[in-house]
Amino acid sequence: MPLTGHLRELRNRVVVCGLVWLAAFLVMLAHASKLVDFFLSIGEIAGYRFVYISPQELLLEYFQTSFVFALLVALPVILFEIWAFAAPGLTKKEKGGFLAVIVFGAIFAALGVFFAYKVMMPFMLQFLSSLDAGTAIESSISVQNYVSFLLSIFIIFAVVFELPVVSCALTALGIVKAEWMKKGRKVMVVIIFFTAAVITPPDVTSQVMVAVPMIVLFEVSILLCSLIEKLKHKKPVEAPKGRCRRCGFATRCRISAQEGIFYGKQGNLQKNIYQGTCSGCGFSGSRGSDQYSGQGTGRACT
Repeated sequence: MPLTGHLRELRNRVVVCGLVWLAAFLVMLAHASKLVDFFLSIGEIAGYRFVYISPQELLLEYFQTSFVFALLVALPVILFEIWAFAAPGLTKKEKGGFLAVIVFGAIFAALGVFFAYKVMMPFMLQFLSSLDAGTAIESSISVQNYVSFLLSIFIIFAVVFELPVVSCALTALGIVKAEWMKKGRKVMVVIIFFTAAVITPPDVTSQVMVAVPMIVLFEVSILLCSLIEKLKHKKPVEAPKGRCRRCGFATRCRISAQEGIFYGKQGNLQKNIYQGTCSGCGFSGSRGSDQYSGQGTGRACT
């Protein structure tokens, strides 16, 4: 397909995503008051009282909430359109990896939002509301600030929970190694706390409650990356058929990548060298592109 054809297809898929999001936005806008009331009920349990301090504030929150929820509703269609656009140019193995990243990315993002809603938000709101205990200060929370705070926390945890998926994808591509992650563990802890301080509201509690799950997810990422590397190394590698240099028996040498495919250089040519043993006479040697080479130490033919 020429470049203009790819651009036309991309335009059509972007239009489809935009139309689906617009339809979802209009539906969410019709139910925006219920969504905002749901968010407010979380804070009311912690004892918050809510006000809006400008005439348009509540309306703007309806639009903001509808925008975010419409994006969530349209997300499956958006991911499908991305997949459909990229799939023709991918191999079977790349398609499987790309699809796995999309599926597990969505699952982990949902887990992050659920974790924030069930675990983090109740504790965080209760702690923050208790700070005015024993003082003459009475809280009246702006609806806009409160809803923006909740949405930011949900988005932050959705992104944070993508850490294992991103790490596994980079490890599968050979860009990141589990050993590097282990050696950089101390540096990553510092980076995580710094990142948590930047992306969270300006209080220590929010920073710690974001940083701790990130550290746990980083350790899980190390375990998963180590497992992926072991599976890659244990994958059997099969050399093309050839004939033994000693007995002429048609054979196929089988090795494990963990035991060592190595590369030998012959002039400017770089080729795979496979270690193997002839199943006919037991001759042991190495195999290049079309014949066994090297000195074997196996038993003689009988």
